[in-house]
Parts: sequence; C-alpha cells; structure tokens
Amino acid sequence: MLLKIPGVLTKEQVAQCKAKLEDAEWLDGNVTAGYQSSQAKNNLQLPEQSATAIEIGDVILRALAQNNLFMSAALPLKIFPPLFNCYQGGQNFGIHVDNAIRQVPGTPVKVRTDLSMTVFFSEPEEYQGGELVIEDTYGAHSVKLAAGDMVLYPSTSLHRVMPVTAGRRLASFFWLQSMVSSDEKRTILFDMDMAIQQLRTQVQDSPEIVKLTGVYHNLLRQWAVT
Repeated sequence: MLLKIPGVLTKEQVAQCKAKLEDAEWLDGNVTAGYQSSQAKNNLQLPEQSATAIEIGDVILRALAQNNLFMSAALPLKIFPPLFNCYQGGQNFGIHVDNAIRQVPGTPVKVRTDLSMTVFFSEPEEYQGGELVIEDTYGAHSVKLAAGDMVLYPSTSLHRVMPVTAGRRLASFFWLQSMVSSDEKRTILFDMDMAIQQLRTQVQDSPEIVKLTGVYHNLLRQWAVT
C-alpha cells in the first residue's frame, strides 16, 4: 500500500524545522547507506546524532503519534529515528531497495523495515526534479508532495529519487516495524478501519457496525505480533 498522509506537520512546524535544516551542517549521505545503496546514493545528510536531527525527529514522531490515518495504516511497533537528507546541484539516489534490518545507533534495538516514510520540508515549486519514484506491481509512481505531507510505502519496493536540477530538496526519511508484517494484511485492516469510520459518520452505531468493529479487532489480534 502506497499512501499519502497530508498535513503531518503544520505550516508553522514546517517553517520552524526548515529554518533549522537550512542552517545545519550536512555530510555525505553515504554514512547510512548499505553496500548496494552506496553505489547509487549521491546526496547530503544530517549526522544521525546531531542536535538538529534529534530535535526535528522528535517533532515528527510526536505529530505521527497523534495522526489517526498514520496509526491505522502503519500499525507501528517500532520506529527508527527520523533521518534527514538534502538534494541539490543534480544530486540523486538511483534505484535501490532499503535494508531489511536497521539497528538504532548506540542501542541494541533492531528495526525490521516493513514501511518506509518520507516527510517533505521543501515545497514542490522550490526545486526542479527530485521526485520520489516508487515501483510496485502497478508500475512506477512519482511522488512530490507539499511541505509537511508524508508518503508511506512498503520497504520492499524498489524506489529512487530523481536528480534535483535546480533549488534544494529537504526531507526526512525513516522506517518502521509494524505489528502486522504483511502488507496485504495491513491493507485489509486499513480498508476495514476506514470503512467503519466512514459508516460511523453516516449512521449511529448499530449492531452491524459493532460486529464489524469486532471482526477488525479479532483480525488484528490474530495477525499482530508485539
């Protein structure tokens, strides 16, 4: 499931975070790349343990904890701390797939990467190129969202970032381990949850809605690993 989640961050949050990113010191992006990714990666990245990365990462995580659409789609168990990248002057990231396991730096915690996420901090008109292109069984999907929006997609997907030919593309990227590892099962649960919520806006709770809600939770109970 590939899902756009609008307005994860408010415009005020975007402006405050972007100002800090503009003033930050950026390093070669290959510091977090695996062997395969390093052959395709050409960008800049904030040091993972920098004060700026930690501060803005906390802003993102707090916002996601309050975002019902994200929680329903992702069913998060563990989230890797957000990382931050910058593309400019023709920089790009060639076709690749994300590493299956990520260890949180300085801890024994390992995160299986079920879902990948990108939060945009630059408006689409502020740079040329820079589309995130995600491939699935239905073809290639080009993603270039407004600042504060996020895209969520399976980490098994081949994807790339097209060259930024003008301007500067600032974004956060990170991964999560879901309570439900199967993308197919997560999609079933998400569709059911969205349908139940929509029904509740149209009619008062009924025995049928209560029964459907029970089916949702029984499926989640059967499929979730915590």
